Amino acid sequence: MINKSRRFFQELKKNLSPIDNELNDPAFTPEFPIQAKLVSITAAVFLLSTSIIIGLATYFFRIDNEIRIKENQLKLTEIIALAVKSEFKIEKKISTQMASLLLRGVSSELLFENDSDIVYLGVYSESKNSMQLKRKAYNQRYLVLNELTESDIETMLKNSKEKFLDVFKGKEIITNVSKTQKVPFYAIAYPYIEDGNNSAVLIILRSDTILKVFEKQGISESFLIDDNNKIVFHPDMDKVLSEINLTQTIPVKELNSSTIGNGQIRYKESNGEYFIGAFKRVNPGNLGIITIVSEKIAYEEIYNIQKRNILIAIIAFSITIGIMFFFAKTISRPILKLLQATIRVSVGNFKMEILPETNDEIGLLTDNFIKMGKGLEEREKIKEAFGRFVNPIIAERVLTGEVNLGGEEKTATILFTDIRGFTELSENFTPTEIVEFLNKYLTLMVDCVDLTFGIVDKFIGDAIMATWGATPSIGNPAENGINAALMMRFVLIEYNEKRIKDGRKPIKMGCGLNHGPVVAGQIGSESRLEFTVIGDAVNLASRIESLNKPFATDILISEDLFKEVEGIFIVEEMKPIKVKGKAELQKVYAVIGRYDDITPGAPKTLAEVRKQLGIVIDEKVHTYSTEEEKKYEIIN
Repeated sequence: MINKSRRFFQELKKNLSPIDNELNDPAFTPEFPIQAKLVSITAAVFLLSTSIIIGLATYFFRIDNEIRIKENQLKLTEIIALAVKSEFKIEKKISTQMASLLLRGVSSELLFENDSDIVYLGVYSESKNSMQLKRKAYNQRYLVLNELTESDIETMLKNSKEKFLDVFKGKEIITNVSKTQKVPFYAIAYPYIEDGNNSAVLIILRSDTILKVFEKQGISESFLIDDNNKIVFHPDMDKVLSEINLTQTIPVKELNSSTIGNGQIRYKESNGEYFIGAFKRVNPGNLGIITIVSEKIAYEEIYNIQKRNILIAIIAFSITIGIMFFFAKTISRPILKLLQATIRVSVGNFKMEILPETNDEIGLLTDNFIKMGKGLEEREKIKEAFGRFVNPIIAERVLTGEVNLGGEEKTATILFTDIRGFTELSENFTPTEIVEFLNKYLTLMVDCVDLTFGIVDKFIGDAIMATWGATPSIGNPAENGINAALMMRFVLIEYNEKRIKDGRKPIKMGCGLNHGPVVAGQIGSESRLEFTVIGDAVNLASRIESLNKPFATDILISEDLFKEVEGIFIVEEMKPIKVKGKAELQKVYAVIGRYDDITPGAPKTLAEVRKQLGIVIDEKVHTYSTEEEKKYEIIN
């Protein structure tokens, strides 16, 4: 329980003073060393310059490449358009001759003897918004070789018959009729004048020959759509056989909305991929030729060049940083040593382990720093010697000139504590043993004051006077003062356990605390000064301390102090007292412990405190401190 309580107060000090803990950490290092700054600046300049160069080179190369790709797309579209026109012109001429021969009664074998691309030839007339067949012929040789029947041809015609009605309005129709087949076919229908009558010729052709024109060449992909936006020719055979409608695709929309029938476009697909396209309208048949290429493929070499440039830049960057690192090290090493020495000085280590390495400004700075360190070491020795006779905090303030002659009004918490029955106890000690005992005891008590940010004002034999708030401190002075008294209780219990084991009598002590206005300052003569606090609040604290014996307690506090810490500590109100020099009765309270102390066995009542400390109530104790001087009187 005692150890847990001590750890509680030690943790309290640690939490209240994080800055001091950080400064006292020997591992404290600069957040951004100068060597890192030099390397970082060099790296930033190098990366920025190379990034700009690579970025600009890539950008201009890409712009130039994009122009060339668009030019190639247009040229390729023009070439395919010429090839398609030429092919259709030839097939139209041949089929016109074949239609004339068919109408004259020439047999199918002779008709298809010199043209293996045409699979079917039919001549039609218009009849009540429908096509009336006059004569037809099948390429039987092709059908047999490809395991096709006339029924297959009829199915193709039936599925596409409505498309051909516009031929009687003077239009030429070209469309895909492959949907029900395993191999691609397309049909051409165009007006045909027979003996002055309007007729139409419809032919079905194999797509293999013309599809060679649309085979993927390089990185571009070209395809042909009819006036209903359905694929007629495409490098992907599955798309040709399924007659996919491309009305909703971006290139087709651009083609249909174009007023001049040709142009270029850059667009983004739903998967996020960008394409560059070119389109052109082709007659006959109001066909559309579209050529597209993926930017990812088109700019692949650009990206490869960019990657190679980045790799070269990384290699150059690594070499540059390596050289700069070693160069920066020669500059920053003396500065880093000086910084480490400064940190050691900041935590009180004034031993100089550095020497000037150069004859420049850094060397001169190091030399003067060594001299400064020696001066600080001498000052610290004086301060340390001074601090043994004066509180270290006061010594520090005196050396820095923060404490002026005279006094100033403060509101402080004052504590008086002494050993019960010390005169009787010291009768069995030699003077050397008394001093040794007191030094050990007072060390334990002073440690409690220091841990709670208090100042030991003076030693009065076995008694201690301490204050909180007379000088700038951390936390609530009232709470800190009572915390110190509780620590003294716990420490004394632990100390007594050791004394009992050694066969010695336990020690009892009493603590009296008050909170109020005081005058704090240097008091004394011109030849000797002492920092202390005086005032009525100090006198009352002394009177309260002497009440511990008749009240059979170890820690008593005044009503003014109780009001400052109400709700923090468990207390028990004692009988009122009349103090010499005070007209009004004074209330005092015995401190039991903290409300938030969850240590097993922590006392909750005054009876438990007395039992824990071994305090026995003596009914024979007078209600006056002495018969000669009535410093207090307990009122029943």
